[in-house]
Amino acid sequence: MLHLMKIEDIEEVILRLSPADLAKFRVWFVEFESSMAAPKAQEPAAARIGRLAGRAVAELRRRVREP
Repeated sequence: MLHLMKIEDIEEVILRLSPADLAKFRVWFVEFESSMAAPKAQEPAAARIGRLAGRAVAELRRRVREP
């Protein structure tokens, strides 16, 4: 059976990515977003995922700076 992840689950996984994997994810996500011809109804979800990805990147950077 297909397990559907919640946005919060995705955010947690992104926060655990290594810097190299995070860079790969960023490239993939930009390509994914640019290839989507999303109908208006899907735009809010894409925007939310983008915000979560941005927060995850900021959190990762914050953690890397902490001693």
